Amino acid sequence: MISNERPSPYGDRPQGDRPYGPPKTPVAEDTLKSSKIQIERKTFILTLKENPRGRFLRITEDVGGRRDNIIIPATGLEDFKKLVDEMAQASAEIPPKDP
Repeated sequence: MISNERPSPYGDRPQGDRPYGPPKTPVAEDTLKSSKIQIERKTFILTLKENPRGRFLRITEDVGGRRDNIIIPATGLEDFKKLVDEMAQASAEIPPKDP
């Protein structure tokens, strides 16, 4: 028996688009504000949204058609902003390394 013929200790997993359960029901989201910025070869889309669970900021990074998202609940936006401001200040103050 080769390794991929042995039964999994975790049981059978269904195959398909969502191997770990039924598809999630879409949640209605309202867009409150959206902005886009191009930095070098990356496009960032910041969208303030609201759904029945509350408000959140979705940050989408698009690089050549590949998209990645992070979602920040509105309750954490001030802390997130504070950290981004600290990073921007550090980047301005710390000299770049010479290659």
